[in-house]
Amino acid sequence: MPTSQRINLVLDGAIYRRIRLLAENEGVSLPVKARDLIKEALEIQEDAYLSRVAEEREASWDESTALSHEDVCSSQYIQ
Repeated sequence: MPTSQRINLVLDGAIYRRIRLLAENEGVSLPVKARDLIKEALEIQEDAYLSRVAEEREASWDESTALSHEDVCSSQYIQ
């Protein structure tokens, strides 16, 4: 199976022109710029998700039940 996959998509004129202009300004092809923008959008989505997870963990943090550094490094917890 090839490592790269193709996707066909339809863009409205305004989005197409914006991507084309970005590609021209950066000296890359339109497909390369579209791919890079999709990658960036996926990274932003992942960052937003991980931020929510971190906020939930922070909100549920209870110092009284947390393990100390010594506890974690003791042979009891290391396999």
